[in-house]
Amino acid sequence: MTESNNAELTCDAFLDGHVKAWQPRVGYRAATDPVFLAASIPARAGQSVLELGCGVGVASLCLNARVPGLALTGVEVQADYAALAQRNAAENKAPLSVTHADLRALPPSMRNQRFDHVMANPPYYAAHGPAAQDAGRDRALREDTPLADWLDIGLRRVRDGGYLTFIHLTERLPDLLAGLQDRASATVLPLAARAHRPAQRVIVQARKGARSPFKLLPPMIIHQGEHHPGDSDHFTQTVRAIMRDLGALDLTAMARG
Repeated sequence: MTESNNAELTCDAFLDGHVKAWQPRVGYRAATDPVFLAASIPARAGQSVLELGCGVGVASLCLNARVPGLALTGVEVQADYAALAQRNAAENKAPLSVTHADLRALPPSMRNQRFDHVMANPPYYAAHGPAAQDAGRDRALREDTPLADWLDIGLRRVRDGGYLTFIHLTERLPDLLAGLQDRASATVLPLAARAHRPAQRVIVQARKGARSPFKLLPPMIIHQGEHHPGDSDHFTQTVRAIMRDLGALDLTAMARG
């Protein structure tokens, strides 16, 4: 990439510098959601992971930093973001292969493959909502492909007994659970910015073919206190372990209590 193009990007650190990723200075920018998503994947070395809508690859790269030895695959519909994801994989020395494709039209080789884990951070906002000024950000955040299709495609790509994990807005939880009904057992972890506030996001993890009862976990609180004290992030101990120390979010262990 040329120096001129680099001026349109920022190289941002995640997991206390264990991951560094180029992303557009203006446009969709990864923040905490892909980090939380990656932390929740119960992957082991030697397993395969598919990320649908990988953007610039932050979730896959964070998962690789925590669990080396995975076979990582990403799919991204926007060509410039897919190119950045491949660049980030190379610069982080991560075994991430990125395919530029619409998830509704995956290449035959991928349609014939089953993965141990499939993860996604789908667009949050409805197709009829107000448009973002930046086209790339708008495409990343606006639901062009219905959420039901994301779920169906993810379930088709994960092997029996494997895990499908999404992070999304709490208001879409009914749609997420409807798409999983009779196909997978689900565990839900709400994410609340602060104690005593409603959870705005959820992590939904489903095991394909399992028939375990639905589990709703206590919310994970992201920040301490009622407001930010200055410019510090003031994460709770659990979140700081994820953000700084490559900690995992083990939903199965949390469900056992």
